[in-house]
Amino acid sequence: MTAAYPLKKTLIEEKVDQFRAWCEDLLPDRWSLYGDVISEASRREIPFAVGGGLAAMAYAGHPRDTKDIDLYVEPTHREAMIQMVLDLCLTDHYEHAPYDRNWIFRACHDDSIVDIMWSMANHRATVDSEWLKGPTISVHGLSFRLLRPEETLWSKLYVFQHDRCDWPDAINLLYSIGSELDWTHLLARTAEDAQLLGALLMVFHWICPDRCNLLPPAVLNQFGLTPSQSDIMEWSHRATLLDSRPWFTPTLDENPRPQ
Repeated sequence: MTAAYPLKKTLIEEKVDQFRAWCEDLLPDRWSLYGDVISEASRREIPFAVGGGLAAMAYAGHPRDTKDIDLYVEPTHREAMIQMVLDLCLTDHYEHAPYDRNWIFRACHDDSIVDIMWSMANHRATVDSEWLKGPTISVHGLSFRLLRPEETLWSKLYVFQHDRCDWPDAINLLYSIGSELDWTHLLARTAEDAQLLGALLMVFHWICPDRCNLLPPAVLNQFGLTPSQSDIMEWSHRATLLDSRPWFTPTLDENPRPQ
């Protein structure tokens, strides 16, 4: 049988293995709820993939605490997934904080939130089966898929708000696994918004050109990114110019160095 995700994605597999350990070590208080939701969705055969902060944590290569779990489903399965979390005695978070129900359903239990998403917040695209074809991970005996990395990056392009920006996550994803992304697929997804992807790549190239050089030559040529070099100290300096708080994956390591 052909694997659902290409076996050659060795960097991605390494990140997923690392992520598994983080989940088991760093999320004990929340994993009981997450596990119940994942287990019941699997039992009811509702196709889904885990995205959001957990997927970003996996692909970007560094842990962080997150009080929510994002479950992506195709629109045809949203009602089944919503009913499932209600059956598990979670409540609609709308009662606590109103939100746009046209693309997301937010369920809560104590201080943990389960987000069910079937569309981008800006309605640029709806979830289809390709979103759900990320790598499989097993945590505490439960197997589930992460959101496909290309769709993870694609969706983060549009989160550029005055009080929240997902471009740091996107840059860290590029740093960690950019060389193994399916760029043909990603460029097809961005389509007429390819310039937005190009803008992200220009920032990535400015921060760490050595790492950007590992992307496919055709991608670099398309966006006019010429090969150049810098050292890890320059990476750290440029990342700090954007945000003085720690955020860039290689600068978070005790002994950072390019792979």
